[in-house]
Amino acid sequence: MEIVNLFVGPGNNVVSTKGKIKKFDEDFRTTKAPVDEVIPLAVLISRSSASAAEIVAGAIQDLDRGIVVGQRSYGKGLVQVTRPLSYNTQLKVTTAKYYIPSGRCIQTIDFSHPNEDGSVGIIPDSLISEFRTRNGRIVKDGGGITPDVVVNPETLSQISTELYLRNLIFDYATRYYWSHPEIKSPEQFSITDEDYADFSNFLKERKFDYRTFTETSLNELIVNAKKEKYYELYKDLFTELQKDIAHNLDQDLTIFRDEITRLLEEEIIGRYFYEGGAIAWSIKKDEQIIKALEILNDKGKYGSILTGKSAPVLRANVPRASSCRYPSQPLTVLPALQKRTFHI
Repeated sequence: MEIVNLFVGPGNNVVSTKGKIKKFDEDFRTTKAPVDEVIPLAVLISRSSASAAEIVAGAIQDLDRGIVVGQRSYGKGLVQVTRPLSYNTQLKVTTAKYYIPSGRCIQTIDFSHPNEDGSVGIIPDSLISEFRTRNGRIVKDGGGITPDVVVNPETLSQISTELYLRNLIFDYATRYYWSHPEIKSPEQFSITDEDYADFSNFLKERKFDYRTFTETSLNELIVNAKKEKYYELYKDLFTELQKDIAHNLDQDLTIFRDEITRLLEEEIIGRYFYEGGAIAWSIKKDEQIIKALEILNDKGKYGSILTGKSAPVLRANVPRASSCRYPSQPLTVLPALQKRTFHI
């Protein structure tokens, strides 16, 4: 509530809790003078944003105080308390749900049918209700906070995923740290051609190899073909396919150099400048931040989204009040989730 109050005047409802017993329902309102009520504002959310982060994003969206950029949030909107039991155990009891200014509940309706990546699946339209923001824009419940501007997370290639999961990015960053006493600032540091060639040699020293999803799928197909006694019939075709789709490490290191370089840079910078440095570096790389800044610097886009004249579009625009003033002060990006996230 205090974070929202930095940008919203006193007396505004930020969140309410409602349960079965009405007398225990509560409204939480802003009470202090804000720091700034007019500066353009963007809140960044991801699939992992939950609870308090969703209250901030949802309240800013419902009050048309700023735009929300990223992916649909997790949808954790339950008020829970614990009660002590015997044998040093506790019982967690859900007593209420969180509701944001438009009247919608943050809680996701169905967690039982998640997507492959663990995020919440599609909610049927029949279970979703419509609500209105202060400016009359339509927002919906049933599944966390839906951003005004959708920016999906980067999906890593198979080689990058394997390098990350096998700690080879981590190990090389450690080796780099011990062989380089200092590096440039997070904003200026970058992997050179020599560094990348050294990383390639490092992988060969470690005898790194992996299997692509395509190779795995073909191997599974061959196993099934043998079970169904079709293998001998298509043996030559399978052999040719295996040759054609076999991965080439040097080739893949070239094709996916950009994303591998980003992983290396972030890990190496973290060795010298810790989390703060990694965040400073990510500001110039993160697609959500880049998109948020693009809209914040475009008065037309920003205003049209907040007045409801622009629908949510993939990597597009967002909503704001028609009477907005645009001060010459620095624009503000308020991240609900600061850590850069890759979708693996």
